[in-house]
Amino acid sequence: MSLLLPLALLMQVGADPHVYPQAPLPSIVPHRQTTKPVPVAPVDQLAECMARGRDDADAGLAFAREWLARAKAPEDRAQPNQCLGELLTDQGEFAEAQTAFAAAVEAIPQAQAAGAVPLMAMAGNAALAAGDGARALAWFDRALAVSDYDNPGGRGAILADRARALVAQGRTAEAAAALTQARQQAPGDASVFLLSATLARRQHDLRSAQGFIETAAGLDPVDPAIGLEAGVIAVLAGHDAAARKSWNSVITAAPDSAEARTARGYLAQLGAETAGPLDPATPPPTSPGHH
Repeated sequence: MSLLLPLALLMQVGADPHVYPQAPLPSIVPHRQTTKPVPVAPVDQLAECMARGRDDADAGLAFAREWLARAKAPEDRAQPNQCLGELLTDQGEFAEAQTAFAAAVEAIPQAQAAGAVPLMAMAGNAALAAGDGARALAWFDRALAVSDYDNPGGRGAILADRARALVAQGRTAEAAAALTQARQQAPGDASVFLLSATLARRQHDLRSAQGFIETAAGLDPVDPAIGLEAGVIAVLAGHDAAARKSWNSVITAAPDSAEARTARGYLAQLGAETAGPLDPATPPPTSPGHH
């Protein structure tokens, strides 16, 4: 079933978050670490584990599990569980990854909780990707409660992740509040402004959405997801030429990306510049969309 609706119909009913286009949530960013976990094992051993997993997923998982089996002290279990969680994430095994990240968090001494914050965020993202929004929120709240985690950009990223979890549960007002905090903490993070634009557009606040997407584009001019969303906001505001420009820029910048495939579908719906209104009954083109 296509994730797109004819644009003429969308202009009548507004943007349904379930069908057009999908916001970048829930998402999992397994390798985004704003600070490193406490080094309770040699760094090169973690790097070796991850490298093995990149070369051969099964070999990497076997290495991580064997490393974990050799761990004697509780704190020695943090990094093998981190590696295991990241490799499981790469395999799409999100529930199992969340369990591994949780074990890594518990292996870090309470006195060094700030070093465990990135692992808490990883656990939250894994839970969110597994469809467990409540558990994801618990992880993000736990991470944000660590008072000595002195990294504004990191806090901003976690607040944005929290907003994704809230949106997934339909709690959009709370998500908007979390994103307000995220923008204050991480004013240079384009992804925070992209998510802010998407949420504002879903709430039919196109003026705010336009401001947020302009900021996102200024921070990261080549991100195809930003160009795709800019086009959606433009077409819903009645600016077809601007939408075409944004979507064509996505295709030019990242022709093989999922965003480019979606942009081609949207351009096909919009039609030639001289074409009249689209027929809402016309079957839309197939596009992978965003999940």
